[in-house]
Amino acid sequence: MNLYPKLILDALSHVNHPATGKNIVESGLVEDNIRIEGNKVSFSLILKPNDPLAKSLVKAAETAILTYIDGGVDIKGNIDIKHPEQPQKNEDEPLKNVKCKIAVSSGKGGVGKSTITSNLAVALARQGYKVGLLDADIFGPSIPKMFGIEDAVPYANEQGQIMPIEKYGIKILSIGFFVNTNNAIVWRGAMASGAIKQLLTEADWGELDFLLIDLPPGTSDIHLTVVQTIKLDGAIVVSTPQQVALADAIRGIDMFQNDKINVPVLGIIENMAWFTPKELPDNKYYIFGKDGAANLAKERGIALLGQIPLVQSICEAGDNGAPVSLSESITALAFENVAKNSIFAEILSKK
Repeated sequence: MNLYPKLILDALSHVNHPATGKNIVESGLVEDNIRIEGNKVSFSLILKPNDPLAKSLVKAAETAILTYIDGGVDIKGNIDIKHPEQPQKNEDEPLKNVKCKIAVSSGKGGVGKSTITSNLAVALARQGYKVGLLDADIFGPSIPKMFGIEDAVPYANEQGQIMPIEKYGIKILSIGFFVNTNNAIVWRGAMASGAIKQLLTEADWGELDFLLIDLPPGTSDIHLTVVQTIKLDGAIVVSTPQQVALADAIRGIDMFQNDKINVPVLGIIENMAWFTPKELPDNKYYIFGKDGAANLAKERGIALLGQIPLVQSICEAGDNGAPVSLSESITALAFENVAKNSIFAEILSKK
């Protein structure tokens, strides 16, 4: 029996795919891997995954070879099915020019999460990093106030992308730029999530080393929207030392470590770790308890990124639109030490 590839292809050209009406050779469904060993013939058909006609086409191909070539050809069971390679999507990855996306979260409100985020952004920028800050706290946007840019109005570039406001070398976007913050923001979850997604994906963030995302307190639709829209490189949890705050912080940690979320928790920042009066700078008063978040970090095997004291200058700086990290104070040094933590250099080195 004189068998050769063209003979096989000629026989297979009699097999039409019912969905297209074209024969399987013309349609490119026969892979160029025909093997002939004596009277044994084998090759592969390239069919879409879960093609309901796959078995019928294999059967038809076997019948065609036996009919148009020779009934003695060993073909039964020798036709494999392969799936075509999926083409790469050309869709732009959200924030593809942002190296590290880090969420800053707290289990409850009132622990100073936005203050921590603002000052950490400034401290990282002072270390020479390119930093962006997204205020994702839809219902309580406070970042514009803390940077003294409450009246700023972002504009769109020629491509229709929102241009962040720049202050102190940081690119900033907040829902507070687009609404009257004197009025309550009464939005359903879908509307709030849509706004955050737009600020993430329809803004020209440019090239950044770090984008800090100031999340709302607790766990909500906003958190899910962020993790479903972009791939976070990690999360930082902010808590005070008191037990009620720690209980909520634990829930926040568990949320990020949930199998469905699976975002690395980079560490905990303990805010209001102690109170230091302006007139007694060397004194420490543990009015919210001592080392509560530090102990939690140790128990959970999570890094303690820093302990920030409660001092009057932090509040004053935030109200005046100039984060305390811009100063040369002891508090600024505490934030500087957080920014110098090796975790930031390490996560950036992996990009």
